[in-house]
Amino acid sequence: MVKIESKRGMFALMLAHCAGMVDLVALPVWVGTLIAHYHFDPQQAGGLATLFLIGAAGASIFFAPRFHKIQVKVSAILGFAIAALAFVLSAMNTSFPILAGLHLVGGMAAGTALSVTHGTMGHAVNPHRVFGIAGLAIGIFGVVFLGGTPGVIQQFGGQSMFYVLAAVMLIASAACLFFFPKPTRAVDFDNYEQIKNLPPLGKPVWFCMIGVALLAMTQAMTLSFYERIGLERGFSRDMVTMALVIYGIVTIFPAPLAALLEKRVSITAIIAFGPIFQAIFSLLTTHTHQYAVFALAGPFMAFTILFVHTFAFGLLARLDPTGRAVAGTPAMLMVGAAVAPFISGTIVKFISFEAIGYACCIVVAVQVYLFSKTRKAVLAGETNIPAAVKNGNETQPAN
Repeated sequence: MVKIESKRGMFALMLAHCAGMVDLVALPVWVGTLIAHYHFDPQQAGGLATLFLIGAAGASIFFAPRFHKIQVKVSAILGFAIAALAFVLSAMNTSFPILAGLHLVGGMAAGTALSVTHGTMGHAVNPHRVFGIAGLAIGIFGVVFLGGTPGVIQQFGGQSMFYVLAAVMLIASAACLFFFPKPTRAVDFDNYEQIKNLPPLGKPVWFCMIGVALLAMTQAMTLSFYERIGLERGFSRDMVTMALVIYGIVTIFPAPLAALLEKRVSITAIIAFGPIFQAIFSLLTTHTHQYAVFALAGPFMAFTILFVHTFAFGLLARLDPTGRAVAGTPAMLMVGAAVAPFISGTIVKFISFEAIGYACCIVVAVQVYLFSKTRKAVLAGETNIPAAVKNGNETQPAN
């Protein structure tokens, strides 16, 4: 039996995490290719990405509470395999309605596989450690994907992007076939009947969960048009590709850094004030004509979401010991990111790239309000969270 903590089990989970969260690194290339090579307008290109994310979010919402009722390994294998097939078929078509249907189906399949992957991570002896390693893995994946894919597309055409995405899904499916691990331990949210009889989640938990969804939304609003913004500013294809490589490199560091600082900073302060940097970096990305600013502002938006979300994940695990909140992590991220490309595409079509930055400021303001409500509840002792956590001085309790 392959265990989660074994090298083979970790290898399968890391590949599955990277494939399931491919939108986190692929959105700028994805949307940019649909505009440049398929000649869709920004709204249509963003809409296709949104359909993929809606499918993934819907699958996660449906399967997360049913984790114990399904064949987890089979779901992961088939999910990634079907997503790979959807991308192969997308490479063979240029019709918007067909691509729309394939994106939705591909998202549902990938979302199913990602949901059972994250559910399995939650059954590790130390889920926080596994999640941190997953963050490191997707950072390394981002460097490879963003460094190589633009060149492949330039040489072989826009359809090659879908073949690259199909290959990522197929590799993940193969890894799950041979190495997908068994859950190491049982957790409270395995029993669906128990979940139905549990008290509802408190307001501080909901405030934090909605804040995480908006965190992902802000990131995707800017990221989905990052490549197009660079090209519109007059930067060369090589310069934009280098900025994407920097983006991938920067994503390697937030999760390990957040783990290192867990007991040294105020967790509630990080989630309450960290999103402000999203607004700053989004404004810089959408308004600057200086390459150095562009090449750093975009990557540091990614740094912000990965850093803040790691603390939010840990806080939710403490606020809701049953595991219901953290089990919905894929849904939070996907729901938040799902509508973003379409919204940004509509803004670009009818206003301008600069307007994306202003829209992000509005979303960030709502985030700060929601996270501050959670922080206030924690500091006032209105939750069951240990008092020491207020100052970030307590390790995560064992499950």
